[in-house]
Amino acid sequence: MADTSAYQTKYRNELILGFEDRQSRLRHTVVTEADVNGNQAIFLVSDSGSATATTRGADGYIVARSDNNTQSTATLAEWHDLVEKTRFNLFASQGNQLALMRQTSMDVINRKIDDDIIAQLDTATNDTGAASVASLDTVMKCLTILGDNYVPIEEEDKMFGLISPGFRGELMQLTEFSSADYVNVKPLVGPVQKYLRWAGINWIMHPRLTGSVGASGTGASEKCYIYHKNSLGHAIDKEGMDTAVGYDDKQDLSYCRMSTFMGSKLLQNSGIVQYLHDNSNNTAS
Repeated sequence: MADTSAYQTKYRNELILGFEDRQSRLRHTVVTEADVNGNQAIFLVSDSGSATATTRGADGYIVARSDNNTQSTATLAEWHDLVEKTRFNLFASQGNQLALMRQTSMDVINRKIDDDIIAQLDTATNDTGAASVASLDTVMKCLTILGDNYVPIEEEDKMFGLISPGFRGELMQLTEFSSADYVNVKPLVGPVQKYLRWAGINWIMHPRLTGSVGASGTGASEKCYIYHKNSLGHAIDKEGMDTAVGYDDKQDLSYCRMSTFMGSKLLQNSGIVQYLHDNSNNTAS
């Protein structure tokens, strides 16, 4: 008997968001300044200039000195993301396209914030040499370089390790990283965590580091970092994004615009160590 059924297609109305980076992972890892009026924000870094104590001079007077004040300027630029869809597009499309517009526009600006901070990290000049795989030795080398630069590496809440997924994968295989004999939080138990604390460092996995596969690189020389929060500054016009959502009667379309004025700046080169990670063994051939 011939099959005479009349099949129909069911479209699920609820959206399933595609895989992409949706948040800023780095803004809380740097010194921030919000509510900036103007196109520049100046960060002040002050110290003694490596001064040493002195005794009285032959004339009986104590020699006076000045403190060292360094002003670094973050120049703000405007960044926008604008999405438009006609009323017919919204009417004929599957899912809540208005909600999708708002979500994806916010995602775009959040990614730009991180990319701006990463670009400043890439200007740092302290490094551990040629690219190599992640190891306990290299992590300790980074901390040694920072310690020799008088960076307060004991300030655990201000120490960050910015690493690629490949770097994280190799850390997870280190006994000193994953064994309960060494750590309080077991990284191999439960879901994958975006932030892990180990060796006095808050480790953040980021897929768009320069040279990484996520940033269209080969993975053979991924720029990963260990740094102190006071090494970088990020300025923004206000804490929240400027959001405009509306409908244009004349053109019969809906729109969503997210905007921000922001800029980042390297403040203390001595507080950042770049580690070139060789992830070529983990990348697809």
